[in-house]
Amino acid sequence: MQSRIVPANSEWIAEAGQMLRGGALVAFPTETVYGLGADATNGEAVARIFEAKGRPVFNPLIVHVLGLEQALIIGSLSALARRLTEAFWPGPLTLVASRTANTDISPLVSAGLPTVALRAPDHPVARELLAAAHRPLAAPSANRSGHVSATRAEHVAADIGGKAALILDGGSTMHGLESTVLSVIDDAPVLLRPGAITAEAIEDVIGGRLARREEAVGHLTSPGQLASHYAPNARLRLNAYDWQPDEAVLAFGPVAEKRAHAFINLSESGDLIEAAANLFAALRALDASGAASIAATPVPPTGLGEAINDRLRRAAAPRG
Repeated sequence: MQSRIVPANSEWIAEAGQMLRGGALVAFPTETVYGLGADATNGEAVARIFEAKGRPVFNPLIVHVLGLEQALIIGSLSALARRLTEAFWPGPLTLVASRTANTDISPLVSAGLPTVALRAPDHPVARELLAAAHRPLAAPSANRSGHVSATRAEHVAADIGGKAALILDGGSTMHGLESTVLSVIDDAPVLLRPGAITAEAIEDVIGGRLARREEAVGHLTSPGQLASHYAPNARLRLNAYDWQPDEAVLAFGPVAEKRAHAFINLSESGDLIEAAANLFAALRALDASGAASIAATPVPPTGLGEAINDRLRRAAAPRG
């Protein structure tokens, strides 16, 4: 049985908010990708997210809030962290902070860790849903764990099946790439996952270099750090300058199209914003072509290219 896809209008959003308060799962659009939401204070509802996605319970979830006031009840945010919220919230920036002592957020959200990942989405449907639910929402991407993220309602239905009470259809997402995840536990922030906000933009706000995850030592403290993630069923081959006729091709920039099983160019003009928005839908389409292998041409590692390459590397990683 498939989940019901409904238009993301005020009537259905109000209904979805009531369902969330009752412990159901609701999929909804954000400016990044579609999320699979549950009441973050309800442990049983949060557990349903892990079951629906087949997600390992040691992989923490992002908690979506309306803004700083709600976030401060859940996580301890330093002056620097608050400056980042002023610059980028609402928007695609997730901050990993220490949990407050009095928060009623389910420990399962944090995978038992003393930290919590917080984000204020910048999408009218997501924000109206948060207001209708009267709850912070735990909401990872609405896809099978490790699979390509969902950027359209039909992607959610294909992956989640009937596990969500409703899928609010808000059309294609704007960024098409998940949020940037930043640890703000210490005075020196650490980039845990590149995303829709570039490292350069964050460095402009903090006034210095942003440390990368590889330079920090610790456990899986935030979502999106598994080595193998965002993976299609087909094998993904990176930095390809040539390909076989039976391979599908994920191209970027002025790449000459020649015989291939299927061919999609993320951005013929070499626009990284356009490429990021198209990435997950293109991977799904090439996977659906039936090719056993997808050859991805190089993407420059600057700006949003850092996040695109991060997703491609993890999609190509060996699967356990």
